[in-house]
Amino acid sequence: MATDIKDSAHPVEAAAVMRLLPARPRLLALGEPTHGEDALLELRNELFRQLVEEQGYRTIAIESDCLKGLIVDDYVTHGTGTLDDVMERGFSHTWFNASAPNRELVRWMRAYNDDRPAPERLRFAGFDGPLEMTGAASPREALTALHDHLSARVDADLLPCTAGTLDRLLGADERWTQPAAMTDPSRSVGRSAEAGELRLFADDLVALLDERTPELIAVASRDAWHRARLYGRTAVGLLRYHHWMADTSPARMTRLVGLRAQMMARNLLALTERGPALAHAHNGHLQRHRSTMRMSGVPVHWWSAGAIASAHLGERYAFLATALGTLPHQGVGTPPPDTVEGLLYALTDDRGVVDARRLATALGATPPAPRESPWFGYSPLDPAHLADSDGIVFVKDVPRPERP
Repeated sequence: MATDIKDSAHPVEAAAVMRLLPARPRLLALGEPTHGEDALLELRNELFRQLVEEQGYRTIAIESDCLKGLIVDDYVTHGTGTLDDVMERGFSHTWFNASAPNRELVRWMRAYNDDRPAPERLRFAGFDGPLEMTGAASPREALTALHDHLSARVDADLLPCTAGTLDRLLGADERWTQPAAMTDPSRSVGRSAEAGELRLFADDLVALLDERTPELIAVASRDAWHRARLYGRTAVGLLRYHHWMADTSPARMTRLVGLRAQMMARNLLALTERGPALAHAHNGHLQRHRSTMRMSGVPVHWWSAGAIASAHLGERYAFLATALGTLPHQGVGTPPPDTVEGLLYALTDDRGVVDARRLATALGATPPAPRESPWFGYSPLDPAHLADSDGIVFVKDVPRPERP
């Protein structure tokens, strides 16, 4: 068995990854078992460069706010703004904008795009919704941007409402963003009369955008149309999310986590319309099997963005789960030898990618023991679902990130 596993391990390179797959995927998903580790982000950067140079990939999407990601995309494609400003405003989590590897990724993409024609330029995207564990953003930005796009290009009589009507119904953004609504449904405005009207207007605006697709692409550009569709998806998704934040039934949390996954999946699927893309996020957002967690002692089950995207794309979706050996600065020591991580730790020198299905076959019908992490921020592999991945990227020892 050890020989089989060692023989199936290869360097983490684009060519080795492609050999694991029946064809080049439209969406290659690279997971990570924890956030904020420079070594994992540097590996992602190296793989993306190789995918660009050897496999024709042009887009990278990360687990960050899809609207903020437009700031980064404008910089890497057109040089809009400065690198410092983009790193400050273009990411939704502090471990992203403070990350040296993320900064290097953005800098490299801008340099790569310099003087290249538009069809050859690299694109950046956030694919998460404008959501946090403590709540959700106001739908104002997405909804008004969609309305502005349409009002500048179609007859005003076709619009379901005016910009003033939207502003009146939206009210103050603080009504939508108060953290108390996450745990107290009565504090949410998601089922108010105004929110109900906004959902109808958002639906009509998205329908109008779709209906006028040929005209809108002709008078503006396909890129502008893609951006307007993103605004539409986000506005509809946020209004639906706020609606369920106001729910008092036992299904509330299941719907909320499922809606976030759906928003992620729709953003990823839209990106694949432009060409092959690399997605990078937590393993849990990209896995094919059903997700589960306990919230306030109650089990919650949902399908992740990766599971939804895989169902749509079939073999055009591929998932590489990342596992690690040690994370000493977080108290994660050498994995027990009877776990998957323990087996890989004993058989790899530094890092490598392993054929996940071949690994599952080599381990036999009885899977190894699940690893338990002493730190909540690291999620070990689930040995019962190895074959649901196309490959396992294993990093033996993760050093402490360097921070200025």
